[in-house]
Amino acid sequence: MKTFLGFTLFYVTSSYGTNYHYSDNVTEGHFAFQAAEAGDYIACFFAGDHKASTTINVDFDWKSGVAAKDWTNVAKKGSVEVMELELKKMFDAVQSIHDEMFYLVEREKEMRKLNRSTNSKMAWLSFLSFFICLSVGGIQLWHLKSFFEKKKII
Repeated sequence: MKTFLGFTLFYVTSSYGTNYHYSDNVTEGHFAFQAAEAGDYIACFFAGDHKASTTINVDFDWKSGVAAKDWTNVAKKGSVEVMELELKKMFDAVQSIHDEMFYLVEREKEMRKLNRSTNSKMAWLSFLSFFICLSVGGIQLWHLKSFFEKKKII
């Protein structure tokens, strides 16, 4: 934000009453603030020595979010090579995670196939076991019937 030509007081306040910027006897300049609270902000300009023939110009350049970040100073403050290296590390980590996901999908397909095969084999085994149990039960009934007929109980 820029201010020009003799303000005697200028301040920015949040809706919770927190002062983010306060200037006294400002003739011109730039300032910025980073808001930590959500809500509306009040910018107040007071020109106490203002005469009717004097022109006061105020230029606003309001930015918020990512647009408010001064990326040129970020690049100057930190080494771009370090950020580039970190970005490459993150890219490699993402690539590794991506490859691991495809590997896990293939393993899941193999496990599903094995599960279906095992389920099919268990179904056949249970039918065979049921048939053997019925056969043994039938043989026992036939043996008991013949035993009782020999003893002349039936």
